[in-house]
Amino acid sequence: MWLLNINAETVQTPFMTAARVEPRSTALASDTAPGMLSGLRVIEVADETAEYCGLLLAGLGAEVIKIESADGSPTRRIAPFCSEEPDPEKSLYFWAYNRGKKSAVADLDTAGGREMLVQLLGTADILLDASCGMLNEQLGLTREALAARYPSLVIARMTPFGDDGPWSTFKGSDLVHLALGGVMMNCGYDPDPSEQYDLPPIAPQIWHAYHIAGEQLMIGILAALIERTTSGLGQDISCAIHEAVAKSTEIDLMSWVMRRAPLHRLTCRHAMEAVSRVPNISHTKDGRWYMTWGVGARDKANLVPFLERFDMAADLEAPTADADFNARSVPGSSKMDDATSHTLEVVQRFVRAHTYDATPWQEAQAAGLLWAPVRKPHENAQDEHWLKRGAITKVDHPELGRSFHYATSKWLSSETRWQAGKRAPLRGEHTDEVSNTSRQASPKVAAEATLKPALSARNRPFPLQNVRIFDFSWFLASAGGTRFAAALGAECIKVEWKENPDTRLAAMAPVGGRTAREAATGPLPGVSDPDMGGQFNNKNTGKRGLSLNIRHPKGIDIAKRLIAISDVVAEGFSPGVLDRLGLGYDVLRSIRPDIIYVQQSGMGSYGTYGRLRTVGPIAASFAGMNEMSGLAEPAMPAGWGYSYLDWMGAYGFAQSLLGALYYRSVTGKGQHIDASQCEAGIFLASQAILDWSANGRVWQRTGNRSPYGNAAPHGAYRCQGADRWIAISCCDQRSWAALAHAAGHPEWLTDPRFANIAARLVNQDALDKVVGTWTEGVEAYDCMSRLQAAGVAAGVCQTAEDRCDHDPQLRRLEWLTEVPGTRIGTWPVAEVPFKLGRTPAHAGGLINRGAPCYGEDNEYVLGELLGHSTAQIRSFKHEGVI
Repeated sequence: MWLLNINAETVQTPFMTAARVEPRSTALASDTAPGMLSGLRVIEVADETAEYCGLLLAGLGAEVIKIESADGSPTRRIAPFCSEEPDPEKSLYFWAYNRGKKSAVADLDTAGGREMLVQLLGTADILLDASCGMLNEQLGLTREALAARYPSLVIARMTPFGDDGPWSTFKGSDLVHLALGGVMMNCGYDPDPSEQYDLPPIAPQIWHAYHIAGEQLMIGILAALIERTTSGLGQDISCAIHEAVAKSTEIDLMSWVMRRAPLHRLTCRHAMEAVSRVPNISHTKDGRWYMTWGVGARDKANLVPFLERFDMAADLEAPTADADFNARSVPGSSKMDDATSHTLEVVQRFVRAHTYDATPWQEAQAAGLLWAPVRKPHENAQDEHWLKRGAITKVDHPELGRSFHYATSKWLSSETRWQAGKRAPLRGEHTDEVSNTSRQASPKVAAEATLKPALSARNRPFPLQNVRIFDFSWFLASAGGTRFAAALGAECIKVEWKENPDTRLAAMAPVGGRTAREAATGPLPGVSDPDMGGQFNNKNTGKRGLSLNIRHPKGIDIAKRLIAISDVVAEGFSPGVLDRLGLGYDVLRSIRPDIIYVQQSGMGSYGTYGRLRTVGPIAASFAGMNEMSGLAEPAMPAGWGYSYLDWMGAYGFAQSLLGALYYRSVTGKGQHIDASQCEAGIFLASQAILDWSANGRVWQRTGNRSPYGNAAPHGAYRCQGADRWIAISCCDQRSWAALAHAAGHPEWLTDPRFANIAARLVNQDALDKVVGTWTEGVEAYDCMSRLQAAGVAAGVCQTAEDRCDHDPQLRRLEWLTEVPGTRIGTWPVAEVPFKLGRTPAHAGGLINRGAPCYGEDNEYVLGELLGHSTAQIRSFKHEGVI
């Protein structure tokens, strides 16, 4: 559910020191090290929906050639601009999402332009296509014909809603996708005292629908590249933004699937079944915010002594010895009681006694508390830790005689390096270079496999064959990453130990099972069996389970023997935990020289912050994500209603793992990857950081309005019914006129306040009032249908119920897959959203099974894989090894 960056060995002592972690050569490649995808060529035909995916490809070292028309890409005209000059060569949006790419102008309306692109495709490994079929029409080649002409080409397509289906022709936007995908109904402000929402849901800013889809399409591309090394063949990959976003919320989906329980959005904290009244953020006396998360027994044991140092503990008392110090509640899964609310109020008093700069959050961290500043994005650009890790890089713009700060990396590694690259290309800057460069797209193919390929429940080969992962990941941020690998065909052995198990108690199966759920008309009570957690099932489906005590000498021996027959070791503990247990990278490499060791923590192991503790809300606060969303100041941030950076961390975790597997298939080299959940968030804020660097502008929240005035109206408007809203986005005059006619109000078009985009931006209060007055009298789905029929980007702010029970497009995309579990039974889980044409993924993995019960596969792992007898396995259990 979230990444808990704590010591996995013992409960924290009250005044644990946050040690500084010094550089380690095993996780730091040289500045000249290649990227994981160095040597590959990408042809990008993309707008804002897929340019982020192209940025990821360039960051991992691929040569990305952006095809532009003679007028240049339309995204060159997206605000903001450097020095506030509306110049297509100075769009900070374009700079942020096209850094490290090359630009080639090819007019596809001419024979010469088409021939140029056809020749380039013959030299390419990947085509990134967001044209929704237009490219095929321009080239006169169907998708099948294009694939036949370039059999080794990986064709990665981004579409708003999929290739077909009832909503496939709908018009999308970042706002509309966040609405229809359920993100907005998880994010916003508390309801009023009667539990009615007087403010709309808030879309987190900015471009996150495209970030989410781009991250997931990238995982599919890496899987296809790995498969190509054995078959020599490319394949078609498609990703619908709607599907990608719809399954990137958190506990709301499985709460509805398992128990028919809806969640309430709450201010800057996890959506919950019951409304709580005390936020986890605390206000400083000079108007800034801190995230002060965590008030369980283990947190309170650290909190009370810490506050007593300042004589501000009030009436709080440390928990008694019989308290459950091992309990870790999953955000959004339990009701906040009065004692917890009171504890948070005491913490808020403490923070209000300080200014932002003087709040002793690092001392609180040293005392074992989950505290962090709610930073603005630019503040990370000045932070020594991120500069040292290369998360922030200054990139030269020689034509301007300046350099600017960019977010450039999501992890460090020992063999490869994220490529900061050059500044975004000028229009057509590389046309001659790429036109005159010959290159043969001949993928290196490994020796023919002797084993028959494993087939999925779809009766098709998996893209990953004969890959084994020894998986110490837990919570969503790391376990969610290995979930992708399992769905792609890796054998994933999830390691747990009863003294410190993964979080299993969330979105529990209902009392009465599937039969009760199908007959339910309201929320159902859940069971307490930890093997029947719906959220755990969703994020660990397809994995095997091993209960192993790696503190026991025999447990360490078993671990080392399994590592010797594994390709990847994945873990999500605090930095240094596996080192202290005798399983650091040097040891792993001595066991298997080409091992891939993927580690994810909150802040990364290399750098100055050491073992600062994070969970999803802490990471989002530190990275700037929480500060970016909400109504304009002095309103408090609305932030994210779930652990968004757990998902983004999971996507990066999967990418690093798959990228390392691809790199090893080409070079034979393994590596150590040091990933950071916070860096995953900082990478997403590159445009805001760049705006500060170029224009000195500090990010300011704008609610649901377009932050840089690219669209108006642009917001969520109330419809008929309780808490029903529709998102509408008009980015040009045509869509505004279409909205006015669809609404039956042509007089809006003659109102001078709304005459053009500039006038509408000046008069947004009046504009929102007239639009909202109309929508309030219309049923939400009827409103969406009318507007989409007129060509207006509009979408209902959907709940989990809407997505699961009423969304016909998600149903057409088969976004959920039924997977049987040993104790929990057969339930829907989220399928991966990217569709691989030849080697599709399957959520059930190799074993076509849900998440493992605790230690469910001990006999398989110890017996079949390691050769232990039944008697030996029984003795391991008796000795406390398993």
